[in-house]
Amino acid sequence: MSQHMERRRFERFDVRPMYTPIAVRLLDETDFTMEGHAYDVSEGGVRFDLDRPVAPGTPVVIRLDLRIAESGVPRTGGPGRAVFVFSNTVWLDDSELPGEVSLAAAFTRFAHAGDRERLLQQFASGQYLRRAA
Repeated sequence: MSQHMERRRFERFDVRPMYTPIAVRLLDETDFTMEGHAYDVSEGGVRFDLDRPVAPGTPVVIRLDLRIAESGVPRTGGPGRAVFVFSNTVWLDDSELPGEVSLAAAFTRFAHAGDRERLLQQFASGQYLRRAA
């Protein structure tokens, strides 16, 4: 009988890709120059798509927008505002569709006081499904 051992430290949650925008910037940039969509997220990282690759090991800042109401329409302001995290890209896969790159990033620290708590509140809201191991 084989036992599956979970290697991840944090539980992952599926998000609605077309309604979960993500923006990425390199540390030496002042503006978020890359935009895409998140597919799953945890307290420790995120899997997402962008239009261009970012090499594994590259430090980046991520803006993750989880402000989606039940209707699928983004909410503005309030406790549902975007979460900002410093991260390192850990892998990329550009073999899927031309012009689309799948990436994953590990969070190194939350950028603002309250970002971690806002992320955990979103998970606790019940609107995201736990991702199978």
